[in-house]
Parts: sequence; C-alpha cells; structure tokens
Amino acid sequence: MADKREHILVVAEELFAEKGFDGTSVRDIAQQAGVNLAMISYYFGSKEKLLESLLEFRAGYAYGILEELNQDQSLSPWDKIDRLVDFYVDRILNNLRFHNIMYQESSTRSEEIRIKAKDIKLRNLEQISKIITDGQQKGLFRQVDIPLTVGTIMGTISSYTLSKFYTCAILALNEDVDDELYRLRLSPRLKAHLKQLLRAHLDIHNDSLPPNRLKGL
Repeated sequence: MADKREHILVVAEELFAEKGFDGTSVRDIAQQAGVNLAMISYYFGSKEKLLESLLEFRAGYAYGILEELNQDQSLSPWDKIDRLVDFYVDRILNNLRFHNIMYQESSTRSEEIRIKAKDIKLRNLEQISKIITDGQQKGLFRQVDIPLTVGTIMGTISSYTLSKFYTCAILALNEDVDDELYRLRLSPRLKAHLKQLLRAHLDIHNDSLPPNRLKGL
C-alpha cells in the first residue's frame, strides 16, 4: 500500500511540473497513475493535501541526511560543510521538478502549504545550524548570521537552477540542452564556488569584525 501511495506522489510531481498545480486535475493524476479517484481521496483527501504530502515526502529524505551528517563523529566541521554543499547541489539538480514546484507553490498556495514549507525549511535549518555551531565551538568557524548563511547557499543554487535559460548562457550551452549535460556542467562549478565562499565566510582566521559588533548586526 505504501508503494502505491508513493507512486501516486511521483506521478503527481511529474504532472505538477509539466502542467502546473492549477493545470493538473485529480482525474489527471489518477489516470496517469493507473488508480481510481477513490484511492487518491483515501490517501490524501484533496489535491492540496496531496501537495502537502509531496513536500513532506521529498523533504523527509533531506532531513534524514542532515541528521546523519550531524551525528557522524568521523567528519570534521569543514568536512560536513563540504558534504552539505555536495548534498544540496546534487539534491536540487537531480530533483529540479520538485524544487521548482516547492519554490512556486510554497509562496502562492494556501496557508497550510505555506506553513508546511516554512516548517520544512526551519527543520532543516536547525540541523545545518548544529553543524556551524559545532565548528564555532571547536574554534574553527567565526560568529556569523547562520540563517543568512544558509540563505546564501540556497539562494545561490536556486538563482541558477530556476533559470535554465540564463544559466545556459553563462555555461555557453544551448537552451535545449538535455538535463544530464546541464547538470554535469553546472554541478562542479556551483560546488566549487560555494565551498570557496563558505571557507572565506566561516574561517575564524578571516574574522575582521569584533564578536560584540557581530552580535549587534
């Protein structure tokens, strides 16, 4: 039964990405998934609730990875930052449809969807904050605004993955390039830039402002 529910979510994701949330009906999802309308109603109740479940389905995996990363005592804080960058770049580039859906719908949908998206982001922020705080406690990272640091990571990735037309111009690719080549060209550049940026931003040796002044920002 769980496999059938997951299958419906994957099909809905494909249709939402192709036709938009408003352009996709529950009947479309049922026909594409090979199930009846009653089954979708049984699992989700409504199309809005299905979208909520899709957000949670995709985001739950990310949270688990971040939690495991935090608990891995064999990795240094710098190793964890590098792994964090690799994970988010790969995760978003390999799931562009979901990323685009979440970006578009989380700000325009119902209050329930907005709350769900906010809760997911805050939950993941908590795990990332632990990584940065651990580096600070070990004398490796300077005091920074953690939510804005995370926003810098996600904003940089999103600015390129949400505008393929622009990104292809930057990468000297045709706009109709296949997704695989697009990822292969963009991924290493994004990872290298973010890791270099975070090294400069977090390294305690690059601290140019007194801690008290930072706290007042």
